[in-house]
Amino acid sequence: MQLSQSVAVERHEEPGLGVVGAIWIDNPPVNALSQHVREGLAAAVPAVADDSEMQAAVLVCRGRTFIAGADIREFGKPRLPPDTNEVRRMIEKSPKPFVAAIHGTALGGGLEMAMACHFRVADRNARLGLPEVKLGILPGGGGTQRLPRLVGVPRALEMITSGEHITAAEALDLGLIDAVAGSEGEGGLEAGAFRFALRAVAEGRGLPRVRDIESHRAVVRENPGIFDEFRRRIARRTRGFNAPEICIQCVEAAAALPFDEGLAREAELSRTLHADPQSRAQRYYFFAERAARKIPDVPADTPVRDIRRVGVLGAGTMGGGISMAFANAGFPVSLIEQNRDALDRGLATVRSNYERSAARGRFTADQVEERMALLDGGTDQDALAECDLVVEAVFEDMELKKRVFGQLDRIARPGALLATNTSYLDVNEIGGVTGRPEDVVGMHFFSPANIMKLVEVVRGEKSAPDAIATAMSISRAIGKVPALVGVCHGFVGNRMLFQRRLQADRLVLEGALPWDIDRVLYDFGMPMGPFRMSDLAGLDVGWSAETSSSSTLREMLCERDRRGQKTGRGYYVYDTTTRAAAPDPEVMDLARALAGRLGIEQREIGDEEILNRCLLSSVNEGAKILEEGIALRASDIDVIWINGYGWPVYRGGPMFWADEFGLDRIVDVLDDYAVRFDAEQWQAAPLLRETAAAGGRLSG
Repeated sequence: MQLSQSVAVERHEEPGLGVVGAIWIDNPPVNALSQHVREGLAAAVPAVADDSEMQAAVLVCRGRTFIAGADIREFGKPRLPPDTNEVRRMIEKSPKPFVAAIHGTALGGGLEMAMACHFRVADRNARLGLPEVKLGILPGGGGTQRLPRLVGVPRALEMITSGEHITAAEALDLGLIDAVAGSEGEGGLEAGAFRFALRAVAEGRGLPRVRDIESHRAVVRENPGIFDEFRRRIARRTRGFNAPEICIQCVEAAAALPFDEGLAREAELSRTLHADPQSRAQRYYFFAERAARKIPDVPADTPVRDIRRVGVLGAGTMGGGISMAFANAGFPVSLIEQNRDALDRGLATVRSNYERSAARGRFTADQVEERMALLDGGTDQDALAECDLVVEAVFEDMELKKRVFGQLDRIARPGALLATNTSYLDVNEIGGVTGRPEDVVGMHFFSPANIMKLVEVVRGEKSAPDAIATAMSISRAIGKVPALVGVCHGFVGNRMLFQRRLQADRLVLEGALPWDIDRVLYDFGMPMGPFRMSDLAGLDVGWSAETSSSSTLREMLCERDRRGQKTGRGYYVYDTTTRAAAPDPEVMDLARALAGRLGIEQREIGDEEILNRCLLSSVNEGAKILEEGIALRASDIDVIWINGYGWPVYRGGPMFWADEFGLDRIVDVLDDYAVRFDAEQWQAAPLLRETAAAGGRLSG
């Protein structure tokens, strides 16, 4: 019986057990809770109830997944009836038991629908979760009220505020599901769920409703401070975000209020978050990341090259991290260094990184050994002939990289993808030394490459479409977020970062304190400011004692062996035991001396000017990058900054933030700075000025 465009009910008889109503949802690609799905489900409940032969109902989905959540195409639009919560109430009040048969993923509204059913059965490979917090919203379909009742308050708090997914086995242990189907040869999920439903009827298990569970309140009575303790524990990872705190308040309501009052509180707080600018920013980013996959002249069906083995040339910090990223995804890696000592150091660092992760519980000892076994270290570049992708990660020197690519051209097999990890240099010049520039791309990983998610995929003027498609695809395969960029010095991220750093250094010479600049950017939401970051990376990276001339504050610090955290002093001075950073007046003494030599008059500088100069200089450069076609779209720039530089996702990225700040306001500030400071430096990009005049947005 077809009840709507996407929902049908079928009678299914299990010999010796009875008849079940199979409610099939077929709404590809992810069976989202679109209006026609809700409409069909609302009709299915009475259809099953009115059929005298059907003893139970099983909610089951066609395709690759259970209900994966709300229909994102309906975000921000008026909701057409029926309301999803009304559908859940109908299921919950059904006179016959409803069983959710979960495969693929049950996320957000999908899991909330499953929790409204009387029983839940999952395929062993299913994953379940409430990821709404990642969009700056909360599970507003009863998720914050039902999950604590099923899994307990502590685990519900963790799942809801992190948005994490859990496996079917974990869900069974927690009590979120009632059975894993097919685990005992029952013939798969559907057959197992049908039998489970009919056995539940035969065994007289009734109509257990999650809303009626009260046991979750006990842990709060025994530990009244549980919520404040949890707030303290997650404070660091949720700094600046609004949604996690609101989610906690919803779970508090679940523990303190009757179910319907808790639902009302959830609905009230859900409306608050939907109107929150942070949610708008996080939802924007959700679509921005997906848009970054689309390249107009490289269609989605462009064939990709088969990558089975990866070569990494260079076992230093970047090469080791890149090797780990591929090994973590199961790829065999040939890691090549120029001599055995350098190779041994690199492999030892990789093992040390894995063992530290294992000590923190991220890997088991066996998983460490499995990953190390995928790394085949050597000093003979001929081993790279067996690789389908070779990533060069040698020192950032053009002549060295050209020499390496000339060698790779002779060694690598035909059709192998040759990628440079350069962060600044011209990919066209590097590829030009080969006889196959169509196979050459940039894959700019960010340090530490085994952790940071961004890869800037750099398209050379002769890079083949399938080479670009492969670089994008393999980046996603190893859990990265790729964004396509064109060739220019620094590409997108570092080119914009350079402008911010230029202003930060200039502000110090004009009288701002380095720690004040760091504080302002940290309070904005960045993980750390530019001077703390420099100390962490090492001030002597790229510095040479032979050529140093005290012409910059960084040179003056390095000349005094203040090279950052590793020497105990840099822009800050560091406690030898805790590594805690403290301001050091000597740094400002040096800055004042340098400013005097350069004829720069120092003054007091407020937080607003610090923030504007650091951010607007980057935004202006981003507009120039768009004008030049280095980035395809403003949202790609935002993806780069969120995943590569720690820009807070709740501010949407620098270009989205600029639109929210107001492009006309930005142009006014830039014009003011052009008069007060450097006219050329602060000249507003034509695209920025034109878009502001038209009342438009850079980010769409």
